[in-house]
Amino acid sequence: MLLKSKIQFIIEIDRLKQVLRQSLVIAQDEAGSSRRENTAEHSWHLATSVLVLASHSNEKLDLLKALKMALIHDIVEIDAGDTYVYDESGNETKKEREQKAAQRLFSIIMPPLGDELKALWREFELGRSSEAKFVAAVDRLLPLIANTMTGGHSWKKHQIRAEQVYQKCQVIASGSDELGDYAAELIESATRAGLLLES
Repeated sequence: MLLKSKIQFIIEIDRLKQVLRQSLVIAQDEAGSSRRENTAEHSWHLATSVLVLASHSNEKLDLLKALKMALIHDIVEIDAGDTYVYDESGNETKKEREQKAAQRLFSIIMPPLGDELKALWREFELGRSSEAKFVAAVDRLLPLIANTMTGGHSWKKHQIRAEQVYQKCQVIASGSDELGDYAAELIESATRAGLLLES
């Protein structure tokens, strides 16, 4: 029974591959064009980036816990969809939509594993532990890098101002001062290059 619930969960989370984000993938095809990243790709990229950047955390990390958190942090988007960080109206209902999704998705796996995964997701959302702070920092850094590497694609599309990006990227320094400084440099450079509207 427990094995069947795990298999059912594995099948269900495959749907994350269909949830599209605003960021483009950095790599281009042979014609020089790109496509939107999906949330499953983002979760893999985040976990790998957490592994690579872990030594830059402000606090000591339980790396396995941080990797688990990175892999499951956006599973709720299967039901709730991806809410663009600068979408004010979408963010008003995000918490409620995601909590409902977490209840359904993590209950697919029988306890204790389903409860453990849900607790990790909740810990990430609360953002208080060293792992949650660092994963959130890298999670916010990746779209910043993607935008700078793709000509400010989603920033230009949504007419985002530098001030908005600075505000949303403050969370990066909470997890890593070094990554926070790097993010500030990227934002300054992107503003000078015209990828962001000046505040």
